[in-house]
Amino acid sequence: MHALLSRMPSLAWLGSGRLAAHSLGRPARGWRLNGMASCFAMAEELRTVASNQAKRLKSSCSNSNIEEAAEEVGKQEENGHETKRFKTSGEEVEDGVKRFPKRKVVLLMAYSGKGYHGMQRNVGNAQFKTIEDDLVSALIRSGCIPENHGEDMKKMSFQRCARTDKGVSAAGQIVSLKVWLIEDILEKINHHLPPHIRILGLKRVTGGFNSKNKCDARTYSYMLPTFALAHKDCDLQDDTYRLSTKTLETVNSLLACYKGTHNFHNFTSQKGPKDPSAKRYIMEMYCEEPFVREGMEFAVIKVKGQSFMMHQIRKMIGLVIAIVKGFASEAIMERCWGEEKVDVPKAPGLGLVLERVHFEKYNKRFGNDGLHEALEWVEEEEKIAAFKEQHIYPTIISTEKEEKSMGRWVETLSNHDFNSTVSRAPVDNRDLKSDDPEGSDGCGDDSD
Repeated sequence: MHALLSRMPSLAWLGSGRLAAHSLGRPARGWRLNGMASCFAMAEELRTVASNQAKRLKSSCSNSNIEEAAEEVGKQEENGHETKRFKTSGEEVEDGVKRFPKRKVVLLMAYSGKGYHGMQRNVGNAQFKTIEDDLVSALIRSGCIPENHGEDMKKMSFQRCARTDKGVSAAGQIVSLKVWLIEDILEKINHHLPPHIRILGLKRVTGGFNSKNKCDARTYSYMLPTFALAHKDCDLQDDTYRLSTKTLETVNSLLACYKGTHNFHNFTSQKGPKDPSAKRYIMEMYCEEPFVREGMEFAVIKVKGQSFMMHQIRKMIGLVIAIVKGFASEAIMERCWGEEKVDVPKAPGLGLVLERVHFEKYNKRFGNDGLHEALEWVEEEEKIAAFKEQHIYPTIISTEKEEKSMGRWVETLSNHDFNSTVSRAPVDNRDLKSDDPEGSDGCGDDSD
């Protein structure tokens, strides 16, 4: 446009030319017509250039608005606000390469914890292998996440529901994260996992979903040989013992005492009696009918609670065993709720299994909204049961037979002094580590 303007003659120049022609006595009309025609032509060219520039500017503004809208959608997803989109296809194409959409999902996990130092990954510490080490490796190798997400798990918004610890297994662990929704995703992830770790299900969730914070309750089971419940004066303290109906009733009567809200400061460590977070709500706790495997009788104790502290379940079971065997009186349970420190034994961690995690509030709000699924796993029940029969129960049974962890632990009960109590010195709860890296409830983690 500037070039066109520079080509246009100025009015002053036109005027001086006209006067010069007149002074020479020459006719100036033809010259003026030619000059004016040239000016009109250049003006028309100017209008064309300006029109084209206006169109390009409008197109640029339109593209900018689209980019801003897309960015706003992304922000809404990050903040947990779902935005309905028009779906064109199941995949996106960038530079000729197919890119699947990255979405927030939950994975239903089952694993045998033997040989692992718990669930939670310790980045940079290869000495202690965890379940998440194998999981992250499988996610990367299957193409679900970029490799750099393995070093910084916050990049994929990763969160476990329960941080099970060394040797503890799970049949219904839930993790939430963002992944590329590749084809045959479960099959590809499982292909890169060992057989004792399986992904049994996947569901889409809201963008702001956090598996730990959204969990309402957790259900654990504890599998133990029934000879652990034989009275100390009983002649049978080995594999030949069989649990009587009367003893089972006594066990369930004691387990029922835990139901409701109580101060469980004596069932964990590093919490004082006045620490508010020591109060926990237990919904149910009972012992199922015994069964025989490989010549040894076992029973399974189930407990559902809002949340659990470190060692809480194992100490709850340990105290009941001590009472049933005759090492402690039933009165000790009432003393445990008081401020005195009571000597409570901790049962072995071998039989502890995370059975299920519950998302009742989430299901009520989003389960029937037409966009999301309820986090219930009815269709996966058979696979969960099969995994337990194939990997969890056999591991517990064989380990108990080989290492005799319960038998050796029972022999230590006589070393405890269940009749004495020690008054605590005043405790400044601020000095207690009532909060761990994942919350004061230990994420449902009940083991070492």
